Amino acid sequence: MRPLIITEFMSLDGVMEAPGGGDHRSAGWTFQDIEFMPEAYELKGREQDEAGAMLMGRISYEEFAPVWPTMTEEFAGYNAMPRYVVSTSLEADDSRWPATLLRSLDDVAALKQSEGGPIIVHGSATLAQGLAAAGLVDRYHLLVFPVLLGAGKRLFATADQPKQKLAVVEQETYANGIVKQVLDVLS
Repeated sequence: MRPLIITEFMSLDGVMEAPGGGDHRSAGWTFQDIEFMPEAYELKGREQDEAGAMLMGRISYEEFAPVWPTMTEEFAGYNAMPRYVVSTSLEADDSRWPATLLRSLDDVAALKQSEGGPIIVHGSATLAQGLAAAGLVDRYHLLVFPVLLGAGKRLFATADQPKQKLAVVEQETYANGIVKQVLDVLS
């Protein structure tokens, strides 16, 4: 079975919305007031090398599709791997960044049963929460930034959920305050 990994930039208060730009009042918060340290982003390079597919929700796909294909050097790995979009409303993928449409979490469960490397999920707050609630998440890759955003889409659902145990696989704190956490979901 292919592992499914949620990878996110996240504020200390759990917000993962608009880390690089967008409509959020603090859009681009990962680049504001935090010194850039390449070593803090090593995990992102490793993900491109190890992942076998990328999975996104519709909103993230529509935000990434016009941008990521133009970033041929930075996102060569992501641009080369198969992409899947979970959406009940998207009619067709964006021809600039082709992806296979999946219509349900059952389709994601079937994808996990297929051959290939890990499936990585970027952004996609609603999808990430749905995947977690359905028990489809195997690992979290989090870069937690030393900032409180106060509002925005959060990675973890605020609705009542059963307790979920996690095991810390990797953890590192960088001089700029970013904390890397790699966590396996325990059954």
